[in-house]
Amino acid sequence: MILATAAFTLAQALMPAREVSGTAWGPDETAMYAVHHHVGAWDVMLHGALFVQFIYEPGAVHRTGGFSTHQIDSLNWGMLVARRRAGAGRVGLRAMLSLEPWTAPDCGTIDFFATGEMCDGDTIHDRQHPHDLFMELAADYDRPLTSGWRWQVYGGMSGEPALGPPAYPHRASAVDNPVAPIGHHWLDSTHISFGVVTGGVYSERWKIEASAFNGREPDDDRIDIDPGPLDSVSGRISWLPTRRLAVQVSAGHLTDAEAQFAPHPRTSDDRFTASAIYQRPVRGSGFWASTIAYGLDGGWVVAGGLPDRFRVSSALIAESTITLAGRHTWFGRFETVGKPGEALHVHDAPARILPVTKLQAGYVRELARAHSTWGLGASGSLSVVPQELIPRYYGRIAPGLAVFLVVHPPRHMM
Repeated sequence: MILATAAFTLAQALMPAREVSGTAWGPDETAMYAVHHHVGAWDVMLHGALFVQFIYEPGAVHRTGGFSTHQIDSLNWGMLVARRRAGAGRVGLRAMLSLEPWTAPDCGTIDFFATGEMCDGDTIHDRQHPHDLFMELAADYDRPLTSGWRWQVYGGMSGEPALGPPAYPHRASAVDNPVAPIGHHWLDSTHISFGVVTGGVYSERWKIEASAFNGREPDDDRIDIDPGPLDSVSGRISWLPTRRLAVQVSAGHLTDAEAQFAPHPRTSDDRFTASAIYQRPVRGSGFWASTIAYGLDGGWVVAGGLPDRFRVSSALIAESTITLAGRHTWFGRFETVGKPGEALHVHDAPARILPVTKLQAGYVRELARAHSTWGLGASGSLSVVPQELIPRYYGRIAPGLAVFLVVHPPRHMM
């Protein structure tokens, strides 16, 4: 018992619960799905999630060679973090891998109004792209600066710059939801950047940081690393007014971020985000986690191979998860996003911003718990279709259904 208590105390010191993804902060009072081990002087933490799902969205999802309305695939990731004391500071190594290049075929998972990145020489729409094999390969180091402040540096071949809220796979408000937000590319799409360096200073409640990184979206070869110059920049200010609430504002310039239809060159983005994450225990073994986030993207519209005009679009997301009695989880998400016409392949109005709205709700029943937690879940969604797209989706409302198995490490509150 004494050894277990000491191990938990060390894990808290070396693996603060507020460090959710990259260098982004969540609340101190966070539900964490992880397993801790010790290897010599190193404290090791293993994270991960596995979804096996059947998804059905009975609208016309255009793909080369026809239409697809249903799919069976697997979304997954595994992460290892190892840290140890190094003099007055600490040093850490991080690796995060995904098998989605093989388990989420056909340019990704069906997800109405999801957009972003490339596949088979075309921009992706109505699909959430697979994550890359190497989601994170990074290291971090921090040590005291003054009596109340510390400094930190983070970087690697693949990682997450100081831009946006914690990436959605790591947010407790979305932990049992297999469907990616359609506003992902307005908020946290840079969580896989192939080349990043971040430096910052922080206290108990505040954190100020800046990054230089490669802001280009990964190409459609999902099993390699796509290095590029660190010519994108971002900055973020985070604030924890209480142990249950984390707030951030951030902004960045993403150089050559998005690939376009040939022969058009890549376009750059300017991004602003703001978010608040709230978490608290519920009835002992349960918890409630909620996130509200807003993202604003601006970039030049290219016409005739030259910048024509500056266009701005935005995304608002609100998501929440509540777990009761340790076995019953309900989750929901509301999003409204302004999508450029070309992102949705509206070729007669490519420069127009089309408002799309998606509402989703679901439930997971925990089936077993030992070294891992197993659950069976289902979710339903309703997408509000813009007037211009009604013929493609056969109506103003496009429904969706998913049934899935989810596996992850056991949960504990930090």
